[in-house]
Parts: sequence; structure tokens; C-alpha cells
Amino acid sequence: MPNDIAFYLIAAFTVAFAAAAMTLRRLVHCALCAAAAFAGLAMIYLQLDAEFVGFAQLLVYVGAIAILIVFAILLTRGDEVRPGHSQSSPSWMAGVAVAALMLAGMAMAILLSPSLQHPAPSAAVAPVKQIGGELMTRYVLPLEMAGVLLTGALLGAVVIAMHEESDVKQPARCPASKGAEPDEAMSLR
Repeated sequence: MPNDIAFYLIAAFTVAFAAAAMTLRRLVHCALCAAAAFAGLAMIYLQLDAEFVGFAQLLVYVGAIAILIVFAILLTRGDEVRPGHSQSSPSWMAGVAVAALMLAGMAMAILLSPSLQHPAPSAAVAPVKQIGGELMTRYVLPLEMAGVLLTGALLGAVVIAMHEESDVKQPARCPASKGAEPDEAMSLR
């Protein structure tokens, strides 16, 4: 019973922050709420004794993806919503209808699945220490390549953000003022 209460509290926490990530108006606040929702998912995984998935969720999504999103927003200085302007589409009811149809279709596919008739398999035992040992011995090259790839992607995002900033046009100079100071150009007129 106490385990169920903790699960429902963590699930409510996760759903609340996911809803906040979709509805808040400032992009930085949305990204921080998404990070909190990712942390809630990690807590659910840890509660379900899936330690590796829970720690991977914390490291990859909360520690890397969410921070990358925040940095991308801060680097690109995304346009904020102006007060008085609606961010939502005027046809939001169509979006709600499509979402309800998708939910109904997925629920029907799950409920009619023949896999629900079979008993649940026994729980697999894969402690974090064993998975870490495999990653550091047998799969060390793919792990290192993934790290290099993610580092390259982050550096590429920074270069793209810096390149767009330098493309801002300089103010056009008056043709009569070639080589002349602004005061001299005004005196030529």
C-alpha cells in the first residue's frame, strides 16, 4: 500500500510537470519543467527496480538532453511570446480531437493484444554493476563513439548559433560617403 501511494505521488508529479512543459509561455520554463518530468520518470523506473534504466534516464535525459535544450534556447535567444498574443492555434479543438482519436486507437490495440492473455515473464536480473562492467569491457568502443558524436553535435550547435549571429547585416552606408566620415557626408549634401 505505501508503495502504491508513492507511485501515484510520483506519477502526479511527472504528469503535472509534463503538462506545465506544454502550457507555459516562456521557453526556458518549459525546458526546466520537461527536465523535472524526466526526473519523475527516472524515479518511477527506480521504484520499479529498473536501476539501470532509471540511472540512464537521469544521466541522459535530465543531465544531458534537458541541459542541452536550455543551452540551445539561451544560445539562440528564441523569440518569446509577446503579451497579448496567443501562442495556441485557433483550431486547437482539431488537435484535441486528433489526440483523443490517437489515444483511443492505441488503447484499443493494447486491450485487444493477444500478449495480454499470456502470463508475465519472470523478472530479468541485470544489476547495474554487471551492465557497467559490460559497457566498460565489451562495448567500450561504441560507448566512446557515442560520447564523441554527442560532443561533436554540441560543438556544431554552438558554431551554428555563432554563425547566425555574425550574419546580421551591418547598416548600409550612404553612397556619397565612401571614405568620408559621417559629418563630412552630411556636409556634402
